[in-house]
Amino acid sequence: MPRSIRIRTLMVAGLAACVGAVAAGAHPATASAKAEPAPQPASATTATTPLTALTATTETTGVAVTQLLPDAVKPPAGSRPIGAYLVSRGTQDYTCVVPGGADTGAFTDASVPEAELVGTGGWIHHFAGPSWQSRRDGSLVTATRVASSPRPGAIPELLLEVAARSGAGILSRADYISRLFTSGGLAPTGSCVPGETVRVPYGAVYVFWDAPTA
Repeated sequence: MPRSIRIRTLMVAGLAACVGAVAAGAHPATASAKAEPAPQPASATTATTPLTALTATTETTGVAVTQLLPDAVKPPAGSRPIGAYLVSRGTQDYTCVVPGGADTGAFTDASVPEAELVGTGGWIHHFAGPSWQSRRDGSLVTATRVASSPRPGAIPELLLEVAARSGAGILSRADYISRLFTSGGLAPTGSCVPGETVRVPYGAVYVFWDAPTA
């Protein structure tokens, strides 16, 4: 299977697992409920431990999603997931940084996201800020990075804290955001010229959290 398709399959599996876990958090299973094993894509055997664990989570397990995340990107204890979204199409955009007096530079500055996410609450636009805005109801949040967890060959997984919000809707209760299962998006290597911008495709699953003490 081509690498791009395999990555996409894993991303979809991650989203499905997150959606199932979101449902589990909102509607805990009763003791009499019968657990059904989650379907496992053939390619999921190559997934990382967090993805494998999440894929195995169903609405009836009662396992908190936060227990299955890397420690660095866990939201505060007691946080509840309120939505999970997959990058349908997106890029991390880098602009050339040129030292004074030089003719060339490098892509050393932070990237700017530009992506469309799809998930439990419809479509979300992710853009500079970093910000997320619901296409459905206009609710918007802007967040700042709290912590990161490295991913080989990809931009890191992140935990972000919401710093500003506006509008009423599906993002209104979001206090933290986890960026998970990242692929691609790394800054280009080599030199660049003034004014040059490169858009690097990436993938991720975003989970939005309602923190009890926020």
